[in-house]
Amino acid sequence: MFNRGAVAIVKGGPLAPEISGAVYFKDVPGGCCVCAEVHGLPAYQPTTNDESPIGPHGFHLHEKGTCEIGNPNEPFLAAGDHWNPANQPHGNHAGDFPVLFSNNGYSHLSFFTNRFKVADVIGKTVIIHENPDDYRTQPCGNAGRRLACGVIEYR
Repeated sequence: MFNRGAVAIVKGGPLAPEISGAVYFKDVPGGCCVCAEVHGLPAYQPTTNDESPIGPHGFHLHEKGTCEIGNPNEPFLAAGDHWNPANQPHGNHAGDFPVLFSNNGYSHLSFFTNRFKVADVIGKTVIIHENPDDYRTQPCGNAGRRLACGVIEYR
């Protein structure tokens, strides 16, 4: 069977309009290869006082296929929670991805997962967050505000 693959075209929202990029999904034996290329990420800013650092950036699949901005101070909430089809604790969601590091605004990341195939993620969203995911806080990792969004579609 021919696999078309999938892509999410990621665009920054009101908190980081300069973000743009694409996240590609391709079935491979035993799972899926995910490849992200993103431009315009905010630079890393270390923790100050009790505030969270900016970056590395949390990177997740979310449940719903919408990038509706809604409240510009808390955009993309309509995308729902992390995608978690196996009802696992946070840190083990199928939608928990590695963080994105900003290298002068640019990030390239490729990884393999055996948690899903391309057909499983069509219509979900990719979200890039302001802060790193702690992979512990339930239910969603305290990764901060949602900076950018893209809906996953067949290509």
